[in-house]
Amino acid sequence: MVDESGDRDGRPVLLLLHGMGATGEVWLPSAPLLERRWAGRWLAPDLAGHGWSPPLPAYSFTGLADRLAGSLAPTDRLVVLGHSLGGVVGLALAARTAGLPVEAVVGLGIKAVWSPGELAKAGDLAARPVTWFAGRDEAARRYLRVSGLAGLLAPDHPLVEAGLRQVDGRWRLAMDPAAFASGEPDLAALLAATDVPVVLARGENDPLVSDAQLKEFGVPVATLPGLGHNAHVEDPEAVLALVDPYR
Repeated sequence: MVDESGDRDGRPVLLLLHGMGATGEVWLPSAPLLERRWAGRWLAPDLAGHGWSPPLPAYSFTGLADRLAGSLAPTDRLVVLGHSLGGVVGLALAARTAGLPVEAVVGLGIKAVWSPGELAKAGDLAARPVTWFAGRDEAARRYLRVSGLAGLLAPDHPLVEAGLRQVDGRWRLAMDPAAFASGEPDLAALLAATDVPVVLARGENDPLVSDAQLKEFGVPVATLPGLGHNAHVEDPEAVLALVDPYR
């Protein structure tokens, strides 16, 4: 998803990156706010193995960032706002060795601490074959669970369509399940590899990460009152305010 209406002349491009299981369409409700708040262009691509983006042979945060970097204009100045998986990919894009003109990264809802059980579950999900569903509604409910959007969007919400594929009368998620193999991010190493400003943010009620965990990394931490893991869906304006300093 790309907005081409913004002013290109010297303005940073806002790169909006979705979380595991979602697609770039999850940022669509933010479009009217972006039109008012962001003077430059904005991009909301599908990460590899999600939506319409082809899968990778193997998944890693660097691999996801490299695929994305290949689709970006090398002259664009980038500000990255990434949710969960997208936040980690944003940090990988900002690494000094990546050579991209990233000016700042806001990582929202990045899970900082993983238990052995959680990693084992992710590995199990990555090894499973694609699940097919007889009907759209069942597939849509599965998509909402996988993307963490259950309770925030109804199965018939237009944004759900981007996360589904219909083939020969059957339905599946648009996500490659092998993407779960991305594993646990080494946030300390990712942060050490970049020189640009980084803010780690979370919804106050996000059960996946705590303020204390984020504060261990020595970068600014922003807590959004009353919001959960998908704070960008719950309150787009509060989340977009995090990139105001980099306009």
